Amino acid sequence: MKRLRIASRKSRLALWQAEHVQAQLQKLYPDLSIDILALSTEGDRVLDRALYEIGGKGLFTKELEVALLRGEADIAVHSLKDVPMTLAEPFCLAVITEREDARDAWISAKVPRLEDLAQGAVVGTSSLRREAQLKAYRPDLKIQPLRGNLDTRLGKLDKGEFAGILLAAAGLKRLALSERIAQYCDTALMLPAVGQAALAVECLREHSDVIALLQPLNHRPTLLAVSAERELALRLGGSCRVPLAAYASIEGQQMLLRACMQDQHGRLLHAAQAGEVSDLAEAVALGGRVAAKLTEQGALPWPGLQTTPWVNAPSF
Repeated sequence: MKRLRIASRKSRLALWQAEHVQAQLQKLYPDLSIDILALSTEGDRVLDRALYEIGGKGLFTKELEVALLRGEADIAVHSLKDVPMTLAEPFCLAVITEREDARDAWISAKVPRLEDLAQGAVVGTSSLRREAQLKAYRPDLKIQPLRGNLDTRLGKLDKGEFAGILLAAAGLKRLALSERIAQYCDTALMLPAVGQAALAVECLREHSDVIALLQPLNHRPTLLAVSAERELALRLGGSCRVPLAAYASIEGQQMLLRACMQDQHGRLLHAAQAGEVSDLAEAVALGGRVAAKLTEQGALPWPGLQTTPWVNAPSF
């Protein structure tokens, strides 16, 4: 290949992610011409409603996938947590890059720690996952919707609309905004979203040359971890409409997968299991076992959601 075109959302964070992949590929292939095609997605344009009200995760990927189908781009770079649990048949996730800090972050200039929040304080987040866990910790807090890109969300906080807001630490770190973080949320209090802090590179399944070219960027420990998380989410109908969190940590060949889910009666259910994971099949199996533990407690797949296997690149 002499040229590679990367489709990306237009937001500052999305462009950083695309440029990060571009830079990694440029080091590997100095003679390859690599361009970025910046696109606006419906998820970026519709900011007055929560994602679960307007269609879910696919709102951040659809326009990029159209560019792949039209031959306008060769690959698309996504935040993995924005990628639906299932992909249409023409597409595959060719690469999962090394994960950044997967924790959530508490952002506030006035309240240094979540535990310092006053009774009835207003907290900004549009994540049902964060809301469910925060309400379980502090039922008195008032949760207000917070949409928009990273800069927009920080701007709303700076205008005094909230006592503080919750964001993914990875995005703040990637944009050199770590100084805005008042507190990193311990995963014992706030489990991350499925796939949080990992990047996914999507392409057409039939483009084996592109898949082969991308493979040096694949980070196997991250792939195994997020595969366990995504399998768990898939079993429970996971999407942005489901208050579900999961995080897999790896030490040696041992993986610990922890998860929580708010069921349809408002209960926050927890499950965890550790096991030896040396390949993708074992990671997926662990995800299935933890999903089963949640199901045994009464968790059910939320209605109207697809629950068919998520698609990986053939090389996985």
